[in-house]
Amino acid sequence: MALQPPLARSPRVHVHERGDKRLDAVLDFVAFTARPMALLTLLDEAPRRIAVMLQADVCSLYLLEGDESELVMRGNVGFSTGAIGQVRLRIGEGITGEAVEYMRPITTSSAEAHGAYKHFAELGEERFPAFLAVPIRGKAGPLGALVVQRREPPFEDRDVELLSALGGLIAAGIRTAELLDEAREKGARRAGGGTRKVTLTGRPLLVGRALGAIAALRRPPTRPSERTSTQGKRNGAADVRLLTGAFDLAQKAMRDLERRARSLGLGADAGFLGTYVEILDDGRFRERATDLAASGVGLARALSQVARDVTRTAVALTRDAYLAERARDIEDLCDALTMLADNDKRLTLPSKALLVGDTLTVFDLLVSARSQPAGIALSERAGGPRLRALLKLLNVPAVVDVHGLFRWASDGDIALLDGDHGLLVINPSKGEMASLREYRRSGRDA
Repeated sequence: MALQPPLARSPRVHVHERGDKRLDAVLDFVAFTARPMALLTLLDEAPRRIAVMLQADVCSLYLLEGDESELVMRGNVGFSTGAIGQVRLRIGEGITGEAVEYMRPITTSSAEAHGAYKHFAELGEERFPAFLAVPIRGKAGPLGALVVQRREPPFEDRDVELLSALGGLIAAGIRTAELLDEAREKGARRAGGGTRKVTLTGRPLLVGRALGAIAALRRPPTRPSERTSTQGKRNGAADVRLLTGAFDLAQKAMRDLERRARSLGLGADAGFLGTYVEILDDGRFRERATDLAASGVGLARALSQVARDVTRTAVALTRDAYLAERARDIEDLCDALTMLADNDKRLTLPSKALLVGDTLTVFDLLVSARSQPAGIALSERAGGPRLRALLKLLNVPAVVDVHGLFRWASDGDIALLDGDHGLLVINPSKGEMASLREYRRSGRDA
């Protein structure tokens, strides 16, 4: 009898059904990054999903910005939301900066013991000594970095491999969002105003997101209009009545702001409000302004003259620093009184707009806030000890230190302000608009 050849064994097939937590998370992340999405969605979701995959307490997403030498934390889970947009590293600085400089992953079981470790006291990251940083590669260099941290155990080789691969998926999303300066340079302003979609970066100071038309912060013109001057000469008594109403309105508003500052616990940071209350209660200041208004020179000229007189005394004669600051406060207050009394429609801000400017003063709390702005973005020239308190009193999403703000933003442009990550998206895409709607539905803007 002839021998029969042995039967070939069928290969064992194993379908990996759902149930493996890590594999499920990886496949879900691949599906997530495969679809087009807004940068805001990527910054929100990628760190959360990666933290689940790697069982990490913290996941941070850094983007390379500015002159392509600064890494800015734009996405995070595990730390306070106040870290986003504020934690910044130069290439080569800290473990994360070193990973980007070498373009190689770095891992350690004790981050504080690493020679390149940079401590951020506000993060409390000493709670998570196990540390892994990988660079995010672009076409011609780094785009940023991914960092995961946990208490224990140390990250393994398979974690390094996985996080490096995930960085490649995130790189595609970053390039699509056109965040980098190089992409901005290729755009051109269209005839008649407006730009293509552009994402500008800054520092978030008040969280939240808002959509609206851009409007530049207004100030009264240096030279009053002919209409204002003529009306003042015709009826000084009417100007006095308008000025009296403006003083009363400003006094009430300032006292309301003081009460609000106390309820917010701003303390000494809002102490400057008391100076404005004192100025408004100063009978000599009010009397001088009223006398000039009654003479028929017009409201704007009257208040401008009062401000000039005070400034001349403080700066030219006394050269006292305190009086010089008080003179600036009086000038600011005179501008506000001019707007409150005259209500020049040419300077009225549109309702629910995204306000943009170089700085913020008490004038804006008294005048600009009446338009109920949706959010505010300030240029790199904004600063000073009062800024944070002023923004908290204005109480809308706020991003400051926005470079290129006036190069790209024009009155009337529609923009999305992201005070969570520190972004201003001019002419946002449909995807970004959808991300805002989802954000509001989720209740995260509460």
